Amino acid sequence: MSTRSEVAHAAPARSALDAPSARVFGGLTRITLGFVYLWAFIDKLFGLGVATPPEGSVLAGQSPSAGYLGHTEGALAGVFRSMAGNPVVDVLFMLGLGAVGVALVAGVCLRLAAVGGTLVMGGIYLSALPLSNNPIVDEHLVYILVGWLLAAIGAGSMIGLGAWWQSQPLVRGRRWLS
Repeated sequence: MSTRSEVAHAAPARSALDAPSARVFGGLTRITLGFVYLWAFIDKLFGLGVATPPEGSVLAGQSPSAGYLGHTEGALAGVFRSMAGNPVVDVLFMLGLGAVGVALVAGVCLRLAAVGGTLVMGGIYLSALPLSNNPIVDEHLVYILVGWLLAAIGAGSMIGLGAWWQSQPLVRGRRWLS
């Protein structure tokens, strides 16, 4: 039978997220998802020849949105085709890819990265409707959910700069920046 003093001195419950393996895999998942965004940004900017040929790069003067959005099919094709090649859309798209990628790889601003990732991947998801392989879920929806999960579990401090970032005066007390 336990007494009040025993209960008061009991060790705090540990979360499964405190396990070293969970922290490693949480950090690796965050970095990997960040690289998905960062690679898309780098390839579109420089045209490294993987998805974007050199002559199709932003640095060659090409729109990062014109090719994809200009050829969308499906229910929302008219909406997305009208945005193809728009300089504002191009800047926001590239800014979203780059900022979300850097934030996730570094482990900082994960809440803002989740919002930005939702906007970028949500737009791509909607532009692909109807989906070709599954009527509801594709990789873009998975990226959105994983981004929010990483923000919710504080994955920035798992092999990342999150703990340091949250100790900065600008960030302390501003959860939306964590």
